[in-house]
Amino acid sequence: MKDTARYLYIKSIGLALNLLSLAFPKKATSIAYGLFSEPRSGKLIPTQLPKILQEAITEKITHGDSFFQTYTWKGNDTVILLVHGWESNAGRWENLLPFLRKSGSTIVAIDAPAHGLSSGKEFSIPLYAEFIHSSAQKFHPKYIIGHSIGGQTCLYYQSLYQNKDIEKMVILGAPSDFNIILSNFVALLRLNTTIAINIENHYLHHFKLDIHQFSSQLFAKKINTRGFIAHDEEDAVVKIEEAKKIATTWQNAILFKTKGLGHSMHDAQLYDKVSNFLFA
Repeated sequence: MKDTARYLYIKSIGLALNLLSLAFPKKATSIAYGLFSEPRSGKLIPTQLPKILQEAITEKITHGDSFFQTYTWKGNDTVILLVHGWESNAGRWENLLPFLRKSGSTIVAIDAPAHGLSSGKEFSIPLYAEFIHSSAQKFHPKYIIGHSIGGQTCLYYQSLYQNKDIEKMVILGAPSDFNIILSNFVALLRLNTTIAINIENHYLHHFKLDIHQFSSQLFAKKINTRGFIAHDEEDAVVKIEEAKKIATTWQNAILFKTKGLGHSMHDAQLYDKVSNFLFA
């Protein structure tokens, strides 16, 4: 019953937007883009932080008109930067942290735009990459770990900034082609061609991005940093084919396949593999 109600609700939104676009295409596109770019979960309440985040040193870093939240678990001079995915926050790293802390490293996690304790209502990969760049300038990480769209952002960041201080990158469950994500959204709501094209044009004019060229596969081609790509064969959110695309162009990376972990990829054996890759 709940699934049926959700299906009808989603389709009714799409129908309403399609009808609105006939008379007010810009308004319909604005609403559709808002639905696409605004996370519905992942925010945190400062007074109700997960225990693992309460143990960290917290700091807000100003970035233009926005700010982002950082969490630091102090250790030695080796710094690891953690970059979470869509509708999540820095708390998602709770299961991985014990494995990383065995190395004695300093660990820094950040909240994405419109996630966790960071500001804003709109998420975008370019802004997230700027958050990573500001973090890199402040904390000087040697290693970066990214999950899902956070992993895609890490690849975009490194292809754009070519940070030579980054020696190794771990990418977990990351998508390759951004246009597939948008196409799935359009298909879910059954949005018409007018709205779909207008959203594409928004990315082109606002972010200077051609979404058909916004691909982790293309980003990885420009990266010399050593990489570890992990992806689950049963990931229903981001298919394993996306990881394979990235692996074909990232010459200095290895692809490790898991099974039965789904998209979250929380697993002790996998985290051992990650630790061995970083510290062996």
